[in-house]
Amino acid sequence: MHTQSLALIEQWPVTTAAAAVVLADGTSATHGPVDHRFPLASVTKPLAAYAALLAVEEGAVELDEPAGPEGSTFRHLLAHTSGLAFDEDRVAAPPGERRLYSNTGFDRLGDHLHRATGIPFAAYLREGVLEPLGMTATSLDGSPARDGVSTAADLARFAAELQAPRLLSARTLTDATGVQFPGLSGVLPGFGHQKPNDWGLGFEIRDGKAPHWTGERSSGGTFGHFGQSGTFLWVDPDAGAACVALTDRAFGPWAAEAWPAFTDAVLAELAERG
Repeated sequence: MHTQSLALIEQWPVTTAAAAVVLADGTSATHGPVDHRFPLASVTKPLAAYAALLAVEEGAVELDEPAGPEGSTFRHLLAHTSGLAFDEDRVAAPPGERRLYSNTGFDRLGDHLHRATGIPFAAYLREGVLEPLGMTATSLDGSPARDGVSTAADLARFAAELQAPRLLSARTLTDATGVQFPGLSGVLPGFGHQKPNDWGLGFEIRDGKAPHWTGERSSGGTFGHFGQSGTFLWVDPDAGAACVALTDRAFGPWAAEAWPAFTDAVLAELAERG
């Protein structure tokens, strides 16, 4: 498969960029240095969430067991509803009342899983997710919220897994990419207050959010994540496709402008191909 729209990354104001499109049938197209390792920032979170969901399926933890602040559960941590502040170990709201995007919540999640399994979170992620998917260039060297490093080639493998899961049951993935605690409002970092600010379990859900980092052509069921290091991964089930883009420039106005147009170009090209 060749996708001309991927070449649009050459127009981005970045030094290095790589992108990939992966269809639901597993075929893919890439552009740029796909084996170059980029810091993922918050695109680490979907990988961490996948390891957490694997632990749920294996019976090491339960989604609704206590985790994080008092009254919070493992599910709350994954869905950014634990009430923990963005980047401080501080409770800013009661669990389940607001969508407070929280790096601290994912750190707590990693600690909870470590205690439950006896395995450091980075090792659990590597053994449970990265190695089985052949993501040999991906590593977690710190926080499960933001310290992943990967390549476009590796994330394309993860994007394929998100469309045809082998490590998780289809039911678990459907739950994870459906709205958790519906109706909650909150701030989507970089894009302001969203009402509602819908999330699944570690995956942000497009729904009707505006503005947004995906495109106008993106379906409401699109899910994924972007990172402040200038990275993103989305899966659009209606289009039967996923897209990964990694850059070496921090997220900013350039990305808020370039990414939606890029996504619309990718989806338009896929639609033309039928």
